[in-house]
Amino acid sequence: MSEEIGPTKNPGSDRIRWITSGDVNGFFGLMVDNLTVMALMAGFLINIFKFPAEIIYTKMLPGTAFGVLFGDLVYTWLAWRIAKRTGNANVTAMPLGLDTPSSLGIVFTVLGPAFLAYKESGLSEMEAANMTWYLGMATMVNIGIIKLVFSFAGKWLQRIVPQAGLLGSLSGIGLALIGLLPMLEIFRLPIVGLISLGLIFYTLVAGIRLPRGLPGVAVAVLVGTVLHYCMPALGLPGGHISELKFEFHGGLPIPRLDFLKAYGDSLKYLPIAFPFAILTVIGGVNVTESARVGGDEFDTQQILVTEAVATLLAGVCGGVAQSTPYIGQPAYKAMGARLGYTAMTGLFVGLGGMLGYVSFFVKLIPAGVLAPILVFVALDIVVQAFLATKKEHAPAVALAHVPTLARLLAIKYSGFIFTKEAWEAQLKPTAEGLSETQVIIALGNGFILTGMLWGAFLAELIDRRLLRSAGYLMALGGLAIPGIIHSASPDGNMYNPMNLSADAALVPKLFGIGYFALAGLFIALSFTPESKEAPDPNAGHGGHFG
Repeated sequence: MSEEIGPTKNPGSDRIRWITSGDVNGFFGLMVDNLTVMALMAGFLINIFKFPAEIIYTKMLPGTAFGVLFGDLVYTWLAWRIAKRTGNANVTAMPLGLDTPSSLGIVFTVLGPAFLAYKESGLSEMEAANMTWYLGMATMVNIGIIKLVFSFAGKWLQRIVPQAGLLGSLSGIGLALIGLLPMLEIFRLPIVGLISLGLIFYTLVAGIRLPRGLPGVAVAVLVGTVLHYCMPALGLPGGHISELKFEFHGGLPIPRLDFLKAYGDSLKYLPIAFPFAILTVIGGVNVTESARVGGDEFDTQQILVTEAVATLLAGVCGGVAQSTPYIGQPAYKAMGARLGYTAMTGLFVGLGGMLGYVSFFVKLIPAGVLAPILVFVALDIVVQAFLATKKEHAPAVALAHVPTLARLLAIKYSGFIFTKEAWEAQLKPTAEGLSETQVIIALGNGFILTGMLWGAFLAELIDRRLLRSAGYLMALGGLAIPGIIHSASPDGNMYNPMNLSADAALVPKLFGIGYFALAGLFIALSFTPESKEAPDPNAGHGGHFG
């Protein structure tokens, strides 16, 4: 095992350090990251989707936090084993926390829309909230199972799946959902929101230090929150501190089978769950490699299995967000963190979910103050997608954004454009083909998987691997027929296409034939000598139009 290949023993360094000053710094960094994700999830569910806070604080967050507790304690133990076996007292534990993109993506693509759909089906608000909770649990169980299966094939996945597809689909979520929707919260109270956003941009995007080395995120949240509660005194909209109740709402993360009540519903979200799971598996491979370069030889499979089990346990115990190893292990090592920071973070976050002090911070800090953090995360995701892929693959990354934009239209305007009556009126095809409404719905359904495969087929095409590109197109055609992607149903359900009405059946028929036809064209073109020529060095960045 790779644990035994670790760094050579340094004289005088055989005393394993559990707590150092660096661990204190590391604890605050990792803890704030996790609490921020939980606060953002709760805040947006409550403020945007009007989700009952009681269900979030007493049922969703305890299980979510328990996954972090389990994962960080196991990672601490793995680091201790390496330190003990190698005699290296400077081993830094792998940090684990809530995966920001998928945690917030789950809010905007699963939990929020499902809650609204359950209410529209006739359930009361609390019944709809509980069913949404069961659905979130089931989605985490599915993600945990997928991660557990692929934890044994992480490096293989990393080799065969083009980064343009993986990162491009995630970048689409960052741009359209994690970026735009929080921006709406910022401009609901522009004075508060813009000041907070400006401080985040000043410190995190521009990289300018605040006086006396003050932490940018903490200052932005503090200043924004104070402004929020000062606005009424100036005759402007804002918060009233007198309305705050100093109450903690928590619960015990007890294993339960309630997720089975919504397991059937969770299957239609597999096209969302699968890419989220695969992204963290490949991310886990990357962060383990970065730790190895820094001198800490973790076993990749152990890291991946731990994050998979942590996600699975969280789901069974009521959690609705997956955990993942964080990419900053070398940064924590550089600041002097060793073993204690992950153990302290796991305990603090786990207890926060159980005892409920996370709920107090969510109530205290307005959504418009937390939203700028989310906008920074969105920018970081989008920028990383372009920088981490080959420049020739930039068009593939950009193409992967499009299905998410279609999904955004469906989410924001479903109430008055895609009503049941409007939808039925739009089913009839025209001489020009499918209606615009049908196309928007179909493109948005299964958008993450669609974006990943669109980016993959175009990346392979750019690299002159036409047969691989055709393979991705055939996969798209096969997935479109049963509605795994491009579902003809407004709610995104999968189906037997033989059971659809004649008008609705045109969607899987035309989409499927279109993908298969393009795959056949690429296969035919793969035999031409021109397709084997070296790529145009100007392709992908304006060379054909400049």
